[in-house]
Amino acid sequence: MKRPEVGKVLLVSNGHGEDLSGARLASALAARGLLVEALPLVGHGTAYRRAGIAVLGRTRQGSTGGMGYVSLAGRLTDLLEGQLFYVLARLGLLWRLRQRYRLVIGVGDVLAVLACWLSGRPGAVYLVAYSSYYEGRLRLPWPCGWLLRRPRIRAIWSRDPLTAADLSVQLGRPVQFLGNPFVDGLGRARQPAQPGGRGEGHGIQVLLLPGSRMPEAGRNLRLMLTMLAALPAELRAEAGIGWRAALVEALGAPQLDKLDLPDGWQREGSDRLRCGGLLLQLGWDRFGAWLSDADLVLAAAGTATEQAVALALPVVQIVGGGPQFTARFAEAQRRLLGPAVGCAAGRPGSREQRAGSLALIQERLAELTEPQRAGDLQQRLQSIARERLGPTGASQRQAEAIMALLAQGNG
Repeated sequence: MKRPEVGKVLLVSNGHGEDLSGARLASALAARGLLVEALPLVGHGTAYRRAGIAVLGRTRQGSTGGMGYVSLAGRLTDLLEGQLFYVLARLGLLWRLRQRYRLVIGVGDVLAVLACWLSGRPGAVYLVAYSSYYEGRLRLPWPCGWLLRRPRIRAIWSRDPLTAADLSVQLGRPVQFLGNPFVDGLGRARQPAQPGGRGEGHGIQVLLLPGSRMPEAGRNLRLMLTMLAALPAELRAEAGIGWRAALVEALGAPQLDKLDLPDGWQREGSDRLRCGGLLLQLGWDRFGAWLSDADLVLAAAGTATEQAVALALPVVQIVGGGPQFTARFAEAQRRLLGPAVGCAAGRPGSREQRAGSLALIQERLAELTEPQRAGDLQQRLQSIARERLGPTGASQRQAEAIMALLAQGNG
């Protein structure tokens, strides 16, 4: 039998956020001299490619992005698009190439765990998609629990301390919490700004995150614009508040030009939208820089929302019609991230929910502009970030754990 190449490691992940964590871990491993490759099971593995990590095979992008809480319509879309057959083909590629690797690392949910086990190689798993915060006690889907008990899976890492303790009991083996790689490299959240403290138009920075895939991201942005147009005039004025929308490749300039803007909104060049006194600056690939400069986040996103909470930023969810960011997914996200995330009641997109969202935004802005309340809010959010997401440096800690596994000679 052909011996695996020394130090070669494969990252298998199944989703946009999972790819991001996998890419940061892969970079930490590559910096230690390991040969690292990636096998994203959904999507193009853009995060890996940007990090200079080789991606195996020909990739494709589905509509739902691999989220576990997609709507029924989203699941049916996946089937119609042939995503099931695509994933099976990706697993077949893993099986054919398995002998290349000393270690296979699964990042994600049961699909990543299954891929890790099917490879036949020694493996490790980072369960970024599961948390005991969802229901108090984690109920792993079949056959995840059985797979994680197999000796071939040499190490298991959870996404929070509560889950690590819960799974250690359930599985009868140690499960460690080493932090979350998607938190690394975000910079620091600054202290809440005071009105006029950063120059006209930049006292408070509000960041909009409409999602990562079209056409949903376009619909979410339109919903946010409709809602913002209903803000009181004093909050729509440019002075004191800066409004930014961090967009991704899926919602690039060509797609934005086709977006049906709500009443009251007009385009100003290629990177600005205006509604009376409210000026919204648009940016592509500026998420990291703008997130570290934000005070408040309006979000219809998954991992990006978690990154905002990691920086102790208050988040108001704006729930659209899916298939990714559905009411069900948003509710699960609130259980995961706790009171750092707020959401108005009512049917997604309804007048009731828009009114409630506006009230939440105004409440958060009022907190941010009063020094005592802003300080109290910041302390609460920092405590939540430490408890739910952990400190930075997870990529390095997981990389060291992997180096220790390889040093044991388990290839």
